[in-house]
Formats: sequence, structure tokens, C-alpha cells
Amino acid sequence: MGTKVFAPWDDPNAKPLIQFRNVTKRFGEFTAIDDLTLDIFEREFFALLGPSGCGKTTMMRMLAGFEKPTEGQILLAGQDIDPIPPNKRAVNMMFQSYALFPHLTVYENIAFGLRRGNMPKHDLHDRVQEMLRLTRLEKFAGRKPHQISGGQRQRVALARSLAKAPKLLLLDEPLGALDKKLRQDTQFELMDIQEKTGTTFVIVTHDQEEAMTVASRVAVMNDGKLVQVATPDRLYETPNSVYVADFIGDVNIIEGHATATGEETYRIDWGEGREPLTAKSAQPFSAGQACHLAIRPEKVTITAERPTDADNAVQGRVHDIAYLGNLSTYHVELPDGTIIKAQSANTRRIARRSFTWEDTVWLSWTATAGVLLAE
Repeated sequence: MGTKVFAPWDDPNAKPLIQFRNVTKRFGEFTAIDDLTLDIFEREFFALLGPSGCGKTTMMRMLAGFEKPTEGQILLAGQDIDPIPPNKRAVNMMFQSYALFPHLTVYENIAFGLRRGNMPKHDLHDRVQEMLRLTRLEKFAGRKPHQISGGQRQRVALARSLAKAPKLLLLDEPLGALDKKLRQDTQFELMDIQEKTGTTFVIVTHDQEEAMTVASRVAVMNDGKLVQVATPDRLYETPNSVYVADFIGDVNIIEGHATATGEETYRIDWGEGREPLTAKSAQPFSAGQACHLAIRPEKVTITAERPTDADNAVQGRVHDIAYLGNLSTYHVELPDGTIIKAQSANTRRIARRSFTWEDTVWLSWTATAGVLLAE
């Protein structure tokens, strides 16, 4: 039980490994990174998440030294890295294409950077063997890249990137080329390798599931700015904006106007002739302020009869059903055409679903089920 939770970002005395200080990067008229400040800590597996063109790759390229900030500073272990050329930084970058040498064996691909660094022969052999073991490639040491699978090539690229023991490894969409099943396996391998080596990993991805699986913390980006930086569970449970709620996982967003009815309790008016909803929020809203209520489908209960004790209940009919083995997601259409998704676990091993298309059903949720957001 005595294991210390890894959360250096909560420790005021922890010194960050990487500090972005008011960094702006412009390409001509275009601002790719807009006055961005961020700390990343040693041993973190940090994910930069966002849509194409949000600035995540530019941040990574600045860390690697391929781009220089237009304004601001980037510090690595307290040192401004701007004057340090890419090949002298304690940083390595693994590209999406893996960029392996096709004519060299797996062993020689991993050894390549070490040879250029004039490492003594016996040390070099030991280090390559250690990397082969770490990435479970011992059996493939003598093969060429075209003789192994995509997932194995991915591990060779990782082993090569880690061979020189960088302080920081940058991974640019590293699993982009792999199929879904292999991606999932590889995500866990990456986490395992990151933990074993203690190297700080920064991964760029547009795949929210991937970021939520591998990362200790995730920075959600949009238009060159950080929208929210938090642990995966915080992002999911307490997003700070509709953008984050919507970007991460499945969510219902109900728009309305909030009015306080008690301590941290609000009435939400959301359209003509509808019963107002009730929501709790520690974040204050002024009377009649526009708001968005974000509710995850798994927090919405679906029943045939109106529940007697629910804080919120609405009636609609089943418009669509997505069946995902262990879960079913019901898309329920309200009288005015709004769709609300409810999810329920399929605990019994039979195909008989409790609800089917066109059934009239009740959806209900508690006052604390949703997150009330201003924007």
C-alpha cells in the first residue's frame, strides 16, 4: 500500500525537466504556438493531444531543435536549449516513418548511433543486447527491417532511439502505421519500456484513446494554445470546456441557462415547455448565464417507467442502438429532435435487449452526473 503516487506536478518543490516559458512560434503571418507556458517533469509520459494543425508537432520540433522559438524560452534541466544544436541535446526523436536503414540488420540499426558516438566495443555490444532485451527483439537481431513485421520495426526504432540513453524521447504519432489491435498492444509495451528506462517520453498524437491510455498527463491543444493540461481521469471527469469534454470520449452536451437554486445547485432552463434540469457545480454561474451541461452516456440511466426519485428525467424514443459486446449505447430522440445517448452494460449473455428501436423510454441522471461548463 505504501507506494508513492507519481505526481511531481502537484509538488511545489519538484523541478521540471522541460519548461516552456511564454513560447511563441510564428511562420510568416501564421502563429503556430501562441504564448505557451508548460512544465513537463522527469519520468513523465506526457501526451500532446489535438487535431491536425493545433501546434503539437511544432512544440515537439522545437524541443528537438529543428525549429527555434520566435519568442520565449525552452529550458531542458534548467538550461536554455536554444543555442544547443539538435545532435548535442540529450533529446532523441522517433519519427512516424521509423527511418530504419534497410540494408542494416536490427542489431546494426540499434548500434548505429552508438558507433557514431565512439562507444568502446564491449560496452556497445552490452548496450545493444540490453536494448534488444528491453524491446523483446533478441530473436530478430540478425534480420533486416523488411524481414520483420510493422510492430517489430516500430520496436527497433524505439530501441535505437533509447540506445544512447536520452533524457527525453520525443515520439511523433509513433503508432500511426499500426492496425488497431497491434496499436493497443504496443501502447502497453511503450508504457512498460518507459517505466523500465525512466526516460521522459513526450508523445504527439491526435488519438484521444491513445493519449488517455499511455500518458501520466495530457495537454489538450487547439490553435497553438493549451486548452487543459491534466491527468487522463481529470480530463474525462472534469473537463474545463466543451472543447475538452467533446474531444475526449463520448459525451452529451445540453445547452441552457443556469440559475442558482441553493448552494452549488443550479436550475437549467433548456428550451420551451421542458422541465428544467438540476445540476451541481462548484464553479459559480450568474442568474440566467448561458451554460453547457456535459454528461457522459454511462451516467445516464435508461428505464421503461419514469423513475420516481431521479433529479433529472426526460422521455424520448429509441432512435438507434450501438451494440459493443459488453455495452449498448442507446441514442434516444426527445420530442424536439434532440438526441441523448445512454449507455448500459450487457451483463447477461443473451441477445435479448431490454429496449429496441422506437420504444418509448425514460432517461434519468443525478444532479452530480454532469459537469456544468460556461464555454
